[in-house]
Amino acid sequence: MMSRLLSLKPSLILAVCTFGFLMQSAYAILPIEHLDSVKGAQAYLVQTKALPMVDIEISIDAGERYDPSGKSGLASMTANLMSYGVRTEKGVLGEAQIADEIADLGADIGTSVSGERAIMRIRSLSRADLRDRAVQLAAGMLSAPTYDTKIVEREKQRSITGLLDAETKPDFVLERQFKKSVYGDYPLANSPSVKSIQGITAADLMAFHRQFYRGERMIVSIVGDVTPSQANQIVKTLLQGIPPSGSAIPVLPIYQRSPVESLAEREVDIRFDSQQAHIAMGMSAITRDNPDYFPLIVGNYILGGGGFVSRLMSEVREKRGLAYSVFSYFAPGKNVGIFQAGLQTKNDQAALALDVMSSTMAKFIEEGPSSAELAAAKANLINGYPLRIDNNRKLLDNVSAIAWYGLPLDTLETWTKQVDAVTQEQVKAAFQKYLAMDRMKIVVLGATK
Repeated sequence: MMSRLLSLKPSLILAVCTFGFLMQSAYAILPIEHLDSVKGAQAYLVQTKALPMVDIEISIDAGERYDPSGKSGLASMTANLMSYGVRTEKGVLGEAQIADEIADLGADIGTSVSGERAIMRIRSLSRADLRDRAVQLAAGMLSAPTYDTKIVEREKQRSITGLLDAETKPDFVLERQFKKSVYGDYPLANSPSVKSIQGITAADLMAFHRQFYRGERMIVSIVGDVTPSQANQIVKTLLQGIPPSGSAIPVLPIYQRSPVESLAEREVDIRFDSQQAHIAMGMSAITRDNPDYFPLIVGNYILGGGGFVSRLMSEVREKRGLAYSVFSYFAPGKNVGIFQAGLQTKNDQAALALDVMSSTMAKFIEEGPSSAELAAAKANLINGYPLRIDNNRKLLDNVSAIAWYGLPLDTLETWTKQVDAVTQEQVKAAFQKYLAMDRMKIVVLGATK
């Protein structure tokens, strides 16, 4: 994943944010409002006057899974070079002019790309003149990037240099192989390479942008000090130059769950000059709208997501001292998700650490949690919930996820109730349904086998 953030005057914004949320009363759950649809795009608002700011996200169904064969990195480069040149009615704005304008506004405008979607985020003071200029500038980036050939070639070289540097880092190599092992032939398995980046042209970027950046593939989420009418105008301005639809989009293949395999078939060992062995284990998992989402996240808190109170931490670190940290998590997606557990340990302890991690996971899948573990997990998740929504950016993360995954608009209000309703039997059944040790992919990276 590549990302670029144009960030200026952060100290002023940080001071305002800190003061505003210290003064905010009680972590009230604010309602999500459905705004007018513009050019087929859906739009949502959470209105809060805690800060004189507005945070905006545009999610575009244009993630890395749509990279053409042999051109991995195209989706990321398309999004991340939108701010390097923009065509306007008054001519072309270059990258320096765009940066200067953002500096004058004290705003942030940034892009990022994941496997599923491309994202543009805008943060501005809510004062109308500053806000409207920031939105107008972002609208130009979104609809009329220039993709100048010289800049594209320069950024390709930067990307290649960054990739070559990343390939010297054990975490990067591990995660790239783990993703490939889990997803197999599915598009989410692909990662940029020197060859694929070299093959990308300015024409490719323009064509990808023209095909995917259209209203019907966009969701706009807004959090901050704006009224519904102002929010509707923001959406109209952002999408003023965006076509509502376009040519046919390639149909993604249906993900096929990996079969039961022997350990030799499931494990990949990578020789790497590293002081420690890095281990990743996991498999494909649920989508976010799956009804078993809450039993799985509550169960995972007990297994490996609860830090020092998790079973994996107890067995791997506390009892045997095999690793400083060990974790597990679910990352649900729109079409397919992933479950992953991992740790780092001494090279000569890799086999033992992997065995302890595996046996701990297998036992949890077979037996589920105890009543005491379940009660503690639910209490921690529920009591910690206000920290998930205690500022505009976290609220925006949640609103964006609710919109992207098509969840009910009252999800923020019902989240703690759904956690509290989880039972031991539900956790056990969900883990047995979606996880299986004989389907777990394993990647071990280190100096010794």
